[in-house]
Amino acid sequence: MSNKILNDKLLSNKKPTFPIGTSLSDYVKRYNRATSIPVSYDDLLRFAGCITVYDKNDEDTLWVRCFYSDSDREQIDGHLKRIYDILHSDGRDKSLDYLNVDAVDYCTFGNTKPFRIRIRNILNDGFTYFYVKKADASRVYGLEVEHLLSPHRINFLVYKNTLIEEHIAGIPGDEFIENYMEDCDQQELTQIAKEFVKFNERCLIRLLGDMRSYNYVVIPTHDFDRVSYAIRAIDFDQQSYEGNLKVYRPQFFKENLAMVTNVATHLKSESIEQYKKEERALIAKRLINTQKRYRQLIKCMKADFISTPSKFKQLKKELHDFTGDIAFKSTRSMGGVLNTAMEFVKRNYHDADYENKFRI
Repeated sequence: MSNKILNDKLLSNKKPTFPIGTSLSDYVKRYNRATSIPVSYDDLLRFAGCITVYDKNDEDTLWVRCFYSDSDREQIDGHLKRIYDILHSDGRDKSLDYLNVDAVDYCTFGNTKPFRIRIRNILNDGFTYFYVKKADASRVYGLEVEHLLSPHRINFLVYKNTLIEEHIAGIPGDEFIENYMEDCDQQELTQIAKEFVKFNERCLIRLLGDMRSYNYVVIPTHDFDRVSYAIRAIDFDQQSYEGNLKVYRPQFFKENLAMVTNVATHLKSESIEQYKKEERALIAKRLINTQKRYRQLIKCMKADFISTPSKFKQLKKELHDFTGDIAFKSTRSMGGVLNTAMEFVKRNYHDADYENKFRI
């Protein structure tokens, strides 16, 4: 992996929100991703007041805590608790009496401006989060591709123009780089380097863009006498949108410089190639094992409008130049571009020369 980082602006201006069309709406219903619980992003915007949320160091988190009128709060709390029950339980409402909506926070940073809901179990004081956002077809496709082709499963629900996502626990990448990475020993740094290589490869193959350090989390897991790490995306609205191929490769964002330098320091080129090959093989296996659902998702995506004509043309040209696969030339949509990339991975799964064809 090259340690060259692009300082030029990789992303275009603010990405538009793409509506969820009929075919995608039918898909989320078919796979129990839809809900009839009337939790609306616009309803949550009707807060009567708010205060700044500070972290443990008394620094502004860029979140504000929202307060609602008594009449609105009772209804909103009831709907939010039912949504939590569907996300994390059987949805039969039997546990609602033991749940409390501790906080509704609104993010003032970024494009999506989500609401973060904290639900507490009053029996044991344990709590967890979920998010309420504006529904965006790009994000729904990104979440589904993550669910099908990554090592992780993810829960989300769609209600009209509102998207509800479960919380993905972990240390934000920018915070990990700044506050934790320097305390890791050599074995841990090597393992983090391995995971970043695999994460970089996974984002490229599945065309998930904008993985700057604050758009993924690092997840430490204690395993006997060592700590292992995983890297997981938490932002999915840049699924197959940009035309610049480098947007889909986390190594090219300056915010990830420390991660790229760590890879260059602790991994030999042969190891890097081996880890990339391993990740491609895993994605190919998941693709083979989820063909029916994947085909239905791609069918929706091929018929959908989730980018601009110029970005689509740029990306399919760059992928053709990158892989040498002429199939990219005949694609007609961003969904077709993603499907062609997936087929390329699957077709070359047993190809001994594959690593030379798909080299970063």
